[in-house]
Amino acid sequence: MTNASTHPHLTILTGASRGMGLAMALQLLQAGHVLVAMSRSHSPALEQAAAQSGATLLQWSVDLAAPQAAAQRLGEWLAGQDAVRYASATLINNAGVIPQIAPLSQLQAADIAQALRVGLEAPMLLTAAFLAATESWTVPRKVLNISSGLGRRAIASQATYCAAKAGMDHFSRSVALDEALKPHGARICSLAPGVIDTDMQQQLRSADATAFPDAGNFVQLKAGGQLTSPQEAGARVLAWLNRADFGEQAVADVRQP
Repeated sequence: MTNASTHPHLTILTGASRGMGLAMALQLLQAGHVLVAMSRSHSPALEQAAAQSGATLLQWSVDLAAPQAAAQRLGEWLAGQDAVRYASATLINNAGVIPQIAPLSQLQAADIAQALRVGLEAPMLLTAAFLAATESWTVPRKVLNISSGLGRRAIASQATYCAAKAGMDHFSRSVALDEALKPHGARICSLAPGVIDTDMQQQLRSADATAFPDAGNFVQLKAGGQLTSPQEAGARVLAWLNRADFGEQAVADVRQP
């Protein structure tokens, strides 16, 4: 049986080069995880953190708008790993994009397609590849999908983002049912991380109020000090991941018990 004191935890994390993803990646490296960071660009901060901690870091430059290639690469890499080397295996689907902030009728088809590929298709394909490649592993396996309150409460001018996150929630519910039937099934949760002070929030605050009726609400969140830092949010998400009851709720919110 594997022992966490001698066997590292394996974590695959998308969107690891900025925002909450970078914050989580740094914390995982500090904790000694073997980290596969999947992002559009390499992060010097992650390289430095890995050198300081001695943790193993693999940075893969991937375009999640072309998710089939990323999923194939992950599946092939996992198939070549020795399961007994790890104490656990976790996939964190964190990457996401928001298209132009405007009614759906004003968006370009290419922008809609890209946002759905990154926000929903990529997590589904990566989850499928992860689960298939590790099906025979007996160590604990987890899938953590970073969702949003906007997957559960729609707002105007964000139909694509809202749809992607709602889809993430519902596919997580379905996969949880699949995995519950298996002797060593993975645990999965689609988790809303709260309101975080990231570039995405800046985009929402800066949007034209005539096209985005909720712009004022996002300005007030910032002005009222109600935004969580990426570092604090990342720590709260990773604490949820480490809960003994992780996966009992397939859809959850970090702000709720």
